[in-house]
Amino acid sequence: MTLDEKLTLSNKALALKEAGDNVGYERLMNTLPMPPYLVKIAKEKIGLDFVLNSGWNLSEAEAVFGSDWLSK
Repeated sequence: MTLDEKLTLSNKALALKEAGDNVGYERLMNTLPMPPYLVKIAKEKIGLDFVLNSGWNLSEAEAVFGSDWLSK
């Protein structure tokens, strides 16, 4: 996902939040890829189950760490 795409989605999400649609805001924000370093920290500090059940977009972490990074 390009930076422009991320910014466009973030702006749409903020518009939803300002309109009072917190559920829509959270749903749209979860489509943005979580930065790999944050996913790694969450896995180490909070646990694998939390990361798997978070609903986060983990595509960038998989691209950086490999497709089997969660099972390591």
